[in-house]
Amino acid sequence: MDMAWLDVFRTVAHLGSFTAAGERLGFTQSAVSRQIATLEAELGAQLFDRLARGVRLTEHGRTLLPHAEALLERLDTTRRDLVALTELGAGRLRVGAFDSANAELVPSALAAFRAAHPRVEIAPTEGLTAHLLERLADGAIDLAVVASYTRDAEAAYDTEQFDVRPLLDDPVLVALPPGHRLATRRRLRLAELADEPWIAASRHPESTLLAACVRSGFQPRIEYAVGAWTAKLGLVAAGLGPTLIPSLAARAARPDVTLVPLHPDDTPVRHVCTATRRGRQTAPAVAAFTGFLRAAAGN
Repeated sequence: MDMAWLDVFRTVAHLGSFTAAGERLGFTQSAVSRQIATLEAELGAQLFDRLARGVRLTEHGRTLLPHAEALLERLDTTRRDLVALTELGAGRLRVGAFDSANAELVPSALAAFRAAHPRVEIAPTEGLTAHLLERLADGAIDLAVVASYTRDAEAAYDTEQFDVRPLLDDPVLVALPPGHRLATRRRLRLAELADEPWIAASRHPESTLLAACVRSGFQPRIEYAVGAWTAKLGLVAAGLGPTLIPSLAARAARPDVTLVPLHPDDTPVRHVCTATRRGRQTAPAVAAFTGFLRAAAGN
């Protein structure tokens, strides 16, 4: 059934005239008459009594009218909802990111997005890259901010499943306790810290940022193993040793911790990317947020 026929039927019912309905809808009287006749044939019932002056609903017509109005209202609501999604007057944005990206990069982009599109529901989540990609594959999030120390996306990610786009490079810094003998240096070689008691996420340096120490020719002595950046930097501030920290987390660093760049030959660099499901249409909210995310990365 053509919904346009129901719109014509509703208009004729309210105005009581094929001619008046045609003038309202921009049709000729004969075009209105044909559409009503087609609807009556479709339903197998006469909807109007044709009178000398105008028309009047039959019992079948009176029964149909509230249903036609409800269907047309539902269609109008659906159209409005779809327009709202397209124009970002509604909808949702489900974005996942790793912890240091959530220190400033993602919140800055989310704040700008919220200011521009206040009616879009935002649902952020946090996790390691592998976990975020699992959630992306399951449809639990729409966009993931992920990172790898491998620049080659095909080597780092399943590019048949995910569309991975470069966002920024995130060099690692060394965080030193206040008053440390090397805190005033413009940049450091890791070997200069070979005898320090290190702070890391694990006592196995190969699985942490301290793998860079191994590549620099020494096995770091990991004195304290803690996972959260706040805990690591708290231990650094207490003078218990240095740690390595991504630049993305630098803005969240304590004021009583000194961050020093490493020599380029010693600097691990994380390659931060956006990831979406390949082969799926990008939702308007995701496309808009990606623009804000790139702007935040550029800043």
